[in-house]
Amino acid sequence: MKNFNFNLKFLNKIVLFTLLIVTNFIVVKPTEAFPIYAQNVYTNPREANGRIACANCHLAQKTTEIEAPKSVLPNSVFEVGVKIPYDLNQKQILANGKTGDLNVGAVVILPEGFKLAPQNRITDEIKNKNKGVYISPYSADQENILVVGPIAGKTHQEISFPILAPDPETNKDINFVKYPIYAGANRGRGQVNPNGEKTNNVLTQATANGQISKITNLENKGYEISIKTNNGDTIVQKILPGPELIVKENDIIKIEQPLTSDPNIGGFGQTDTEIVLQSAARIYGYIGIVFLILVCQILLVLKKKQFEKVQAAEMNF
Repeated sequence: MKNFNFNLKFLNKIVLFTLLIVTNFIVVKPTEAFPIYAQNVYTNPREANGRIACANCHLAQKTTEIEAPKSVLPNSVFEVGVKIPYDLNQKQILANGKTGDLNVGAVVILPEGFKLAPQNRITDEIKNKNKGVYISPYSADQENILVVGPIAGKTHQEISFPILAPDPETNKDINFVKYPIYAGANRGRGQVNPNGEKTNNVLTQATANGQISKITNLENKGYEISIKTNNGDTIVQKILPGPELIVKENDIIKIEQPLTSDPNIGGFGQTDTEIVLQSAARIYGYIGIVFLILVCQILLVLKKKQFEKVQAAEMNF
């Protein structure tokens, strides 16, 4: 029994040592966007004031457009299109300070009961539009909120979300009324990290009044600016790689004065629209009423013509 316990402990040590070695060889790719962070922190991405949480990292305001049908039938598949316009010739600052193409992402907040259409009900046309695009629910219990991205912006300035409408016959919480749809879209990297610190995709401002005594180039890791304050102290301010310096040594600067250019060319925008869950019986009833009105109008016209003929015959008599 003692030998068995000794062998088991020895085996556990070998497994642990092997895991440590394997872990050291795993290369983690740096994150360029934080949609997972938003999904973990915000139970609902739309805050009480109506702002979508993505705006907390993507500070600049940009245009976002949404296209959706005015009304849909129960248990039918329809498209919600989110347009993310921007100049395709623009380049963004990457985390390493180099430049690259912009990424895009989007979130669509649907009414309760609406959800992503299953694959077997999506048409080939929609599948071709969304080639290379993975749309997922915001969380396991919120199928009515859909997110996508980051994906290449050059080929995805418009993202099509295939939506399945609910059926009031099977879901008693759904009614034939008008519902709001909210959409948000970002292009480019965020200006704030999940921990609250600024990224290198934002201008840097001076943290004190004084004179720049020294600028040190950190070789692709940014700069260090030494500021001699008015009371004789020296403050060292670090600038991440990417933004262009717009100050030089011996410059007199003031607090909150820009030290770099603003490299951010992206941003976030949100919009909304409305959609009506329409009853087929109401449509049939409306068509029936319109048909009856049309028949009545035709009969009135015919009766009027007949009356005019009778009047003309009486006058001739």
